[in-house]
Amino acid sequence: MKLYQNHTLTLYNSLSGEKETFTPIHDGSIGMYVCGPTVYSNVHLGNVRTFMSFDVIFRYLQHLGYSVRYVRNITDAGHLTDDGDVENDRFVKQSRLEKLEPMEVVQKYTVYFHKVLDIFNFLPPTIEPTATGHIIEQIELAQQLIADGFAYESNGSVYFDVLEYNKKGLQYGELNNRNIEELLSNTRDLDGQNEKKNPQDFALWKKASPAHIMRWNSPWGEGFPGWHLECTAMSTKYLGETFDIHGGGMDLKFPHHECEIAQGKACNGVTPVKYWMHANMLTMNGLRMSKSTGNYILPMELIEGGNDFFEKAFHPSIVRFCFLQAHYRSVLDISNDAMVASEKGFVRLMEGIKLSVQLTASATSSIDIAAWKQSCYAAMNDDFNTPILIAQLFEGIKYVNLINDEKETLTQNDLETLVTTLNVFTFNVLGIRNETEIGSNSEKLKGTVELLIAMRNEARANKNFALSDQIRDQLLAIGIQLKDGKEGTTFSL
Repeated sequence: MKLYQNHTLTLYNSLSGEKETFTPIHDGSIGMYVCGPTVYSNVHLGNVRTFMSFDVIFRYLQHLGYSVRYVRNITDAGHLTDDGDVENDRFVKQSRLEKLEPMEVVQKYTVYFHKVLDIFNFLPPTIEPTATGHIIEQIELAQQLIADGFAYESNGSVYFDVLEYNKKGLQYGELNNRNIEELLSNTRDLDGQNEKKNPQDFALWKKASPAHIMRWNSPWGEGFPGWHLECTAMSTKYLGETFDIHGGGMDLKFPHHECEIAQGKACNGVTPVKYWMHANMLTMNGLRMSKSTGNYILPMELIEGGNDFFEKAFHPSIVRFCFLQAHYRSVLDISNDAMVASEKGFVRLMEGIKLSVQLTASATSSIDIAAWKQSCYAAMNDDFNTPILIAQLFEGIKYVNLINDEKETLTQNDLETLVTTLNVFTFNVLGIRNETEIGSNSEKLKGTVELLIAMRNEARANKNFALSDQIRDQLLAIGIQLKDGKEGTTFSL
């Protein structure tokens, strides 16, 4: 019997605005689509947080025994800036900036994306399709929408007719609780408005200007697909006209996911997604991350150190542990204090798991381990509540310490349940790598380097610059860089 047959899973559905009991469309199998990155620049920590949320959801659904087809796309074409200016297409701008072909830009940042996710121990999706690999499907969808009266061609571009969609008894804006009057009043004067019947219509296909690099032939001339169309094309191809879960960041609810719903309903006559799920944003030091304000850090800067925000480097498993201490629908703020506290908690958890396998069983049990195990499942069954799960794992570590101190007892079967449950939820479900020495080794390394820095400072004070340089150079040779500043000497890995 599969585990899911004994568990009732509830999740928050952004479409209804409520928690709902999860019932897959097909018994025992789940289709899940998550909007992937637009690969014109380095993936940032906020992206990592979003994809990590769905990595854990993917892991838990598989743990329960579901067969999950997880599709996460790569957007490598057709993603304009918010002002709708074709000449500001992100791939075109980046290719000019770096003096690379657009597909070189795509390859460079796709490789980086995969590298970062591997460092943070993500499972790969079942299918990872690209927008450029599905141009034919997107053109066919646009043709179907024109034929069915939901779209129109204008000057070589194709637009979705939002007012016509609403006239046919459908509701554009249902995911975000917006009515058509509100959408009309909030419409800005953007590029291409003079081509549209209505200002809130969105592009399915854009005509390429003479200067536009990425372009494909179509029935309407050379152009490129609109951003929203790709996800409808790929999700429909690999998951069907209706599938179980669609996920992404909170910033995609409008207009991207709203447009997907409209396209899916217009094309197929059915609601394309049963459950919409959105991960909330990541802030740093209480402020939204932004390149323009400087309140910004890349994933590799956090795990390699040498930045102005954090006192030292933090291992990827510690970063993952920190992120999962907040519910995926909550805003997560990271700071130096939060990372240091997470490292201490991570060390405590790893040491407890290491100790658990050394415990000795007794004839009787004084702890209800079955109830504790059920509380771990209850946490994840309640909209994938990782912070509550982590609290229960620490409750399990408390049991480990009490048994080790001979204040509580467990039978062999209960002891095996305790150890197995700790390992399954920590390593398999939360996806933290089984590296029990990370924390302790980190503290030992920090202490050793600080001792060498003190010796170097003493050598410099005594004008023994040869020894000072030797310490600096030998640390650099093993990947530890010293940085002298007004506040003293710091180091990064």
